[in-house]
Amino acid sequence: MEVSFDLEDRTTKFGKEVIFLSKKIPRNIFTENIIRQLLKSGTSIGANYCEANNAESRNDFIHKIALVKKEAKETVYWLGLLQASVPEFSNIILLVEKEAREIFYIFNSIYDKTKNNSSQ
Repeated sequence: MEVSFDLEDRTTKFGKEVIFLSKKIPRNIFTENIIRQLLKSGTSIGANYCEANNAESRNDFIHKIALVKKEAKETVYWLGLLQASVPEFSNIILLVEKEAREIFYIFNSIYDKTKNNSSQ
């Protein structure tokens, strides 16, 4: 997975990776709901970041960034369950999970810095 420093581009690419991964995983009683939830959280990261970039106020921006980091953390959770459900896909799932964690850490940092600067 190529790393981009443009966060809008990076989160869009991540959403596409989640879609690609979801298409590869066999659907069964164990994976169906996990894939559905993964698609929701993994693709909403970029959508929420786009909204943050068009925030109407500093507080709105902080709120939208909080949603981005929440969805990234939730995506890590679903990827962990998916890995347990289909261990034969661990290699690709771990790559996507690594990127989800990095995205979470980036947006957690943005959230903390923005929140701390707004309280000064």
